[in-house]
Amino acid sequence: MALWDIDKIPFVGKEKGLQQGLGFHYYDADRVVAGKKMKDWLRFGVAWWHTFDQELVDPFGVGTAQRPWQGKYSDPMDEALAKVDYAFEFFTKLGAEYFCFHDRDIAPEGDTLRETNANLDKVVDRIEENMKSTGVKLLWNTSSLFTNPRFVAGASTSPYADIYAYSAGQLKHSLEIAKRLGAENYVFWGGREGYENLWNTQMKREQEHMARFFHMCHDYAKEIGLDAQFLIEPKAKEPTTHQYDFDAATAIAFLRGYDLIDIMKLNLEGNHANLAGHTYQHEIRTARDAGVLGSLDANQGDKLLGWDLDEFPTDLMETVSVMWEVLDEGQIGPHGGLNFDAKPRRSSFYAEDLFRSHIAGMDTYAAGLLVAAKLHEDKVIENLTADRYSSYDSGIGATIENGTATLATLEEYILDKPQSELIAATRSDHLECVKVTLNNYMIEALAEA
Repeated sequence: MALWDIDKIPFVGKEKGLQQGLGFHYYDADRVVAGKKMKDWLRFGVAWWHTFDQELVDPFGVGTAQRPWQGKYSDPMDEALAKVDYAFEFFTKLGAEYFCFHDRDIAPEGDTLRETNANLDKVVDRIEENMKSTGVKLLWNTSSLFTNPRFVAGASTSPYADIYAYSAGQLKHSLEIAKRLGAENYVFWGGREGYENLWNTQMKREQEHMARFFHMCHDYAKEIGLDAQFLIEPKAKEPTTHQYDFDAATAIAFLRGYDLIDIMKLNLEGNHANLAGHTYQHEIRTARDAGVLGSLDANQGDKLLGWDLDEFPTDLMETVSVMWEVLDEGQIGPHGGLNFDAKPRRSSFYAEDLFRSHIAGMDTYAAGLLVAAKLHEDKVIENLTADRYSSYDSGIGATIENGTATLATLEEYILDKPQSELIAATRSDHLECVKVTLNNYMIEALAEA
């Protein structure tokens, strides 16, 4: 018996017009783009916390969400187990091959960690059964070390040793679940790993504790044979005033400084990039250049508002830029995907809006992939940048790049050049034309789709 009153979401293309409905206009899972199937470039994952736990609350109002399991279960464990069945039917009808979860998303806590682990294991049993019957895979799991009041001052950065110990115990079991379910990645999001006030904070000590925590996790993963890629997820702020993993560059510096750069890569999010004052493309490029691009969260924020809204991605220019970086890299990461860390708006409260919002995000990323592939096929960006930096391909520029230049040789070369020659050495970037070219490619590529 079906749990959702929705049929499997089909690819409809343009046959039903331009208005978005319960069908994909651009996401055709098996269509080959740039040598791979769409589903293999995108590897969509559904976020358990937003899709099955979020009631669409906001700071000014209670939840509006209407969900098919609401009011059916008096026992939280019964509801948690039932949600597993709803979740996997959702995944298969949507056509998403991956999912992600925090440990506390899927099962209620007990009074002790032992009791909590027992609850968790019962739900994981049900998840494992559904994974085997559907073929849906775990993109990554993680541990919620930020929601419970015990984490008021952090987890691995807590000033209280008992909380640090609890965090370690919770994480140990979470890694065991990752091993059991075949997680391809394991994410660490330091939800309260930062500070609110420096006057009462030993910042270096806290960061040393956090690094030691990561090393212990890596040691235990090796001990149990877990080969999931470890990922750290940068976020600038919220809930603390300053997060220690502020942005990609800060996280990379931390990983290098504490001998973690060969252990962990980055899981990046568009909305988090904006909170740090960056574009999503900037964060992805920063990670790529450092060799630590791991996986991506698919969402966006409202540029007029200054907090983490986790909207479903519908900004085509942003998805084009993301997928251009992915195509240039050849993959999202060694085992990465696009996890919809996103929730419908509070006014989109029907159960079917969970499908509609995911369809919108999947279509927007599929469209971004098609445009980015056309840009790559025509080498638009490659030719643009190659021409801009061509002065380094020969002559004095080549000596700079190959390391034979010195201050003395560069001075000798430039000392008597008149200003007119220096000005002539520069060229207009025609930035407006570049931006319109991107618009033209978006229009043309999608018209051909």
